[in-house]
Order: sequence, then C-alpha cells, then structure tokens
Amino acid sequence: MSPSRSSKIALAVATVPLALFASAMTSPPHRPLDTIPPARVTGRAVDCVPLSQLRDSRVRDDRTIDFVNVGRTGWRVTLPQSCPGLGSERAFSYATSLSELCSTDIIHVIHQGGGPYIGASCGLGRFVPIELAR
Repeated sequence: MSPSRSSKIALAVATVPLALFASAMTSPPHRPLDTIPPARVTGRAVDCVPLSQLRDSRVRDDRTIDFVNVGRTGWRVTLPQSCPGLGSERAFSYATSLSELCSTDIIHVIHQGGGPYIGASCGLGRFVPIELAR
C-alpha cells in the first residue's frame, strides 16, 4: 500500500467515526425507543451512499437507522440482523477508506455508561431512499 493511500485510510478512520458519533449523540442515549416513523420510499435501494449525503443519523431500534439528508429526505437502512445495544445506546461509529458508506460496512455500537466503549459490531444493509412522513 502506498504511503498516500494509507494516509487517506488513516484519516478516514480517524475522522469519519467521530463525525457520525457526534451526529448519533444528538438525543439522550437512554430515552424510550421511538416508534419507527412511516416513510415513503422514493427510489430503488442502493449499496453505497456518498458520505456527503449523510447529514444526521437517527437510530430507530436495534435494526433500523435513518440517515437524514435535508429536511425529511434521506436513507433508511434495515440491518440484516438485530444489533445488540444499538437501540438503547443510539450511538455508533464506523470506519471507511472510501468517500461513501456501503451496505457491506460494519458499524460499532458505542456504550456510554462508565465511559464510552465499543460494543457490538454489526453489518449494515442496503440504503433505501425515503421521505419521512410529517
């Protein structure tokens, strides 16, 4: 691996998880679970989404994350399996060497009690373009 490529990977690993972690922490970690809001599917599911289109993340439960872009539009990801602690902690990180997040990427639940620590690691699913209901 060339030094420039490894530098880019290190930069992505160091900065991307912090940005998403901060986004996921906008709500208290131990509030009751929301019901998953209804959403209208606006297109076909895709495997990858550019990071520039991921403004905020909203963990809905142990299997569902909405990545909200602008207003009520964004991407809903349903994980193929339940991710222990995701719904209660509502915080996760990820690392990528690309400028996009893909269905094959892994997220890591961040637990807050007793200082932050990494919990379960879980695979994402496909990104379904949505518009959240009012």
